[in-house]
Amino acid sequence: MPKSLEGRTALVTGGGQGVGQGVARALAQAGARVAIAQRNADQGEEAARYLRDTHGVDAFFIQTDVTQAAQVESMVQATHSRFGSLDILVNNAGASFPKRIENHSDDDMIGSFALNYYAVFWAMRAAFPIMKAQRYGRIINMGSLNGVNAHMFTVAYNASKEAMRALTRTAAVEWGPHGITCNIICPAANSPQADDYFAANPEMSEAILQQIPAGRFGEAERDIGPAAVFLASEGSAYVNGNTIFASGGSQVNGVAWRPHVED
Repeated sequence: MPKSLEGRTALVTGGGQGVGQGVARALAQAGARVAIAQRNADQGEEAARYLRDTHGVDAFFIQTDVTQAAQVESMVQATHSRFGSLDILVNNAGASFPKRIENHSDDDMIGSFALNYYAVFWAMRAAFPIMKAQRYGRIINMGSLNGVNAHMFTVAYNASKEAMRALTRTAAVEWGPHGITCNIICPAANSPQADDYFAANPEMSEAILQQIPAGRFGEAERDIGPAAVFLASEGSAYVNGNTIFASGGSQVNGVAWRPHVED
């Protein structure tokens, strides 16, 4: 992969595992310096060490609970202080849980919005004055096919992720004149959370695989990372307010069955 991000600095939330880890590795491979924000210290330290040892870039870890506004603001400032700039913000941290709509408590909904919406809002708000002063910024927020396709039993996740998409698109309009682009990636890739779910529900794993035209599950670094690298680069300057589906084509299949069609 060419060093299209050499001299750029990136901050990736949830960069210690899963999709965030793959994106962080792809950004580093493209030459970016990377700050890893992660709640789990062991995961975060190891992820930053890997980037330094494997890709030879300046990388460090910031222990962060993104559901706490003060910690999110400190995360952004720490990145700016360390690197002297903040060019790329990847809001990846997030989680879902299965539950029927009628069984959701207020705390369920509030907690999901804190993690999947407010954490993104706080990070974007803190990064804006830095990126505005630079006249350059690339904000990449991780959406979800769950929200786009209204998957059953994940309403808190769906609603918070779709609110985040609205936030991102609005920021694209308001911040575009300052050289800041804001885009969404809806990924479909293996992660520890997905692996645990599929291990407990092998029939669901097979059903989902049947809906992916590419015929396989995505790999974070190989399949999601390059999309993030493009959106983080100067070459994406005219791509703004978009939702990119890095999902092997699974977004076009709205049902879990296919008719048999002769060749």
